[in-house]
Amino acid sequence: MNFADVILPLPLDGTFTYSIPQQWQQQVKIGIRVLVPFGRNKQYVGIVANSHDRQPEGYEVKDILQPMDTQPILLPQQLKLWQWIADYYMSPVGEVYKAALPAGLKAEDGYRPKTETYIRLTEPYRNETALHVALNMLQRATKQLKAFTDYLALSGWDHGMGGELTRDELLNEGHTLQTIGLLIKRGILETYEVEVGRLNHGGEPHPENIKKLSPIQEKAYNEILFSLLKKNVTLLHGVTSSGKTEIYIHLIQREIDQHRQVLYLLPEIALTVQMMERLHRVFGDRLGIYHSKYSDAERVEIWRKQLSGHPYDVILGARSAVFLPFQNLGLVIIDEEHETSFKQQDPMPRYHARSVAIMLGSKVLLGTATPSMESYHNARTGKYGLVELTGRHEGIELPEIQVVDTADLARRKMMNGPFSPLLLTRVREALERGEQAILFQNRRGYAPMIECKTCGWVPHCQNCDVSLTLHRQLNQLTCHYCGAVYQVPVECPACGSTELQTRGYGTEKIEDQVRDIFPEARISRMDLDTTRTRHAYDRIISDFAAGRTNLLIGTQMISKGLDFDRVSVVGILNADTMLNYPDFRAYEHAFMMMSQVSGRAGRKGRRGLVILQTRQPNLPVIRQVVHNDFAALYQSLCAERQEFRYPPYYRLIDVYLKHRSDALVETAAQELGFRLRQWFGGRVLGPDKPGIARVKALCIRKLVLKLEPQLNMAEVRRYLKLAQQQMLQDKRYASLQVYYDVDPL
Repeated sequence: MNFADVILPLPLDGTFTYSIPQQWQQQVKIGIRVLVPFGRNKQYVGIVANSHDRQPEGYEVKDILQPMDTQPILLPQQLKLWQWIADYYMSPVGEVYKAALPAGLKAEDGYRPKTETYIRLTEPYRNETALHVALNMLQRATKQLKAFTDYLALSGWDHGMGGELTRDELLNEGHTLQTIGLLIKRGILETYEVEVGRLNHGGEPHPENIKKLSPIQEKAYNEILFSLLKKNVTLLHGVTSSGKTEIYIHLIQREIDQHRQVLYLLPEIALTVQMMERLHRVFGDRLGIYHSKYSDAERVEIWRKQLSGHPYDVILGARSAVFLPFQNLGLVIIDEEHETSFKQQDPMPRYHARSVAIMLGSKVLLGTATPSMESYHNARTGKYGLVELTGRHEGIELPEIQVVDTADLARRKMMNGPFSPLLLTRVREALERGEQAILFQNRRGYAPMIECKTCGWVPHCQNCDVSLTLHRQLNQLTCHYCGAVYQVPVECPACGSTELQTRGYGTEKIEDQVRDIFPEARISRMDLDTTRTRHAYDRIISDFAAGRTNLLIGTQMISKGLDFDRVSVVGILNADTMLNYPDFRAYEHAFMMMSQVSGRAGRKGRRGLVILQTRQPNLPVIRQVVHNDFAALYQSLCAERQEFRYPPYYRLIDVYLKHRSDALVETAAQELGFRLRQWFGGRVLGPDKPGIARVKALCIRKLVLKLEPQLNMAEVRRYLKLAQQQMLQDKRYASLQVYYDVDPL
C-alpha cells in the first residue's frame, strides 16, 4: 500500500491522495492522523480514509510528512458515518471532519489544556471585619461597590459559603474588566487560573440507587424492550413529568449489564447539568459528559478514553456527541427528540443529530411529550415503534392553563407593561406561599429595537438586514445575526430628535420590571447572555433548584425538560411571537414550546397553574395547548402539510446563494432556478429573498425543492451538484457561495 487517500479539514469535496514514504509504511493505517503538505506552503493534519497501490495520474503526488498517531483515532464505522453525512447533507467531507473532531485533534501541535480565570478575595480580606472595611472603602466608588457586592453574593461569601466564581460570571452581571481591574489594583480581589477539563472520576457506580418503576412505567419499559426487538427506532410519547427519565435509567443499566455502551443525547447544555447529577448518583465514573461548554482538552481526553480499553459506558451530551468513537454501542436515547437544536444550522454540515444517531447502527429510543411531526408520522405509519405513556408520575395532574386575552386587556388599559393582572396576582400568591414561578419570554436582550418617536427611524445592522437589539446592562446595541456591536445613539441621525424609545420586551427588560413589581423576589435570568460560561448554567439551575432564587425568567432554554419541585406558576408572556412566525412549522413549534414550558409547573405535590397570554385566544392551537391535545394538532397539520407538499409527506432541500453584490446573486439564483426546473419542474420554488436577506454583508437568495419521498435522493443530489458545477463555470460567479440545507427546520 504505497498511497493514502486523506480527508483534509477544508471545504473541498472528496479526499486527496498522498504517497506513503517507506519509513511510514507500517505506521500509516486507516483512521490515523497524518501531517501533509497542501498547496504551496501549507500543512494540514488529515485523516487517512483509505490506503491502496493505485498510482494517481495527471499530477505529481506529494509525500505524507509524518504520521501523528500510532493507533487510529477514528474507527471504521465513524469514517463510514462521515461519508454518509457528507453525501446526505451535501457537505464536503472535510466540513464533517471539522465538525466531528475536537480542535485539539485537528491541530499539528496537539492540544493544550485550557484555563479559566477565577476571582477570589485576597488573603487579608478573607474575614468579616476586613470585608466591612472593604465595603466602607468603596462607598464612593459605586461601580466598584456594585461589582464587589455582586462578587460576594455570587461566590457565596455573603452567607458564609466562599464558593468559586469565574471572572466571566461577574462580567455577565454587566460589570467591566476595568471595574474588576480596579478592585484587583486596590488589593481586595485577585485572579487565578484554573485548568478546566477534567474527566469524571466521580466514584463507584451505585445501581442500588435506581428507583423502582411504577406499574405504568414498568408497562412502558417492557413495551419499549418488545418494540426494539422488532424495530430499530422506537418513539416514547410520554406527557411531561411522566417519569421518562427513570425508564431511561433502567434501560441504560440493562445495556451496561449486557456489556454495551449507551449514548444519551439532550438538546440543551443546560439540561445536562440536572441530568448529570441524576445519572451520576447511579452510574458514578461510568458516566462521561461531552458538549461544547467543556474545554477542548477535556473533549480530547474523552475522545481518547472512548478509544481505550476502559471507555465510559454512558455518554451524556449535546448533538456533537454523536461523533464520538463507540466500540460497542447498544442504545441511543434521544430525549426531547422534537427539539430544533438537534439540527446544526451553521456552519456545515447541517446535520440533524437524530438522523445521524439512527445511522450509528444501534437501537434508538426517541423520547418526548411533544413529538416532531416527522417522528410521530413515522411511528403512526409503522416505520418506528410507538409506546405511549399517558399518566404523570405519582398521579400528579397536568397543570391548569388559563388563557388571557391581552388585546382585550390592552384596550381596557389593564396591562402592566407585558403583565396581565391575573399573572401578577398568581405570581405574588405563589411567592407568598414560599413557592416558585417561571416567566417565559422568547426574546433576549432588553428590547428588540429602539425607535425615534418623531420620525420612526430604527437602527439597523450595517452588515445584516435586521434591527439591532438593545442590551441595557452592557449599554450597547447588538446584531443577533453577526454579533456586531454598536453604541446606543443619544439622538436620531435622521431627524436629530433625542426622543428615542424602546419597543418590545426582551428578558433583560422583563427582569427589570419584575424587580420593580416584586422587590422581595430573588430573581435569576437564563438566556444566552447569562449562560456564556460552563459554570453559569450550573449556578442558575442549582440556585433555583435549591430555592436560593424563587423567580426564573428565561427564553426557550427553560422550556426543555428542567425539573423543579417547587414551581407552581408559569407565565407565558407573549405566545404571539411564536404563533405569528412566517414558517409552515410555526404552530407545531409553538405547541411544543408552550406545552413544554407549561410542563415545568406543578411537578410534585400539587397541580400547577399556567397563565398563557395571547392576543389571539381563539386560535385552534391555543385550545390544543390548553387541553394538551397533540392528536388534534397532528390531525389538523397533516391535512395542511399534505395539501401544500410539506414534511412529513414531502422532503425539503433549501438551496442558498450568497454574494456581496445583490444584483449578481439575483442573476445567479434565476439561472440556477432555470437549470433546476429543467430536471425537477414544478418541484422548484423561487428564487426568493429569505426573511433576513443580508447577513454579514452577504446578500442571500433561496430556492426550495419539494420532493416526493420515493424519489432517488442520490440522483437528486447528483443533479443539484451538476447544475451548480455548470453554473459556476461562468467566471462572474467565482466568489459566489452555494450551499444546501437538507431537511431544514
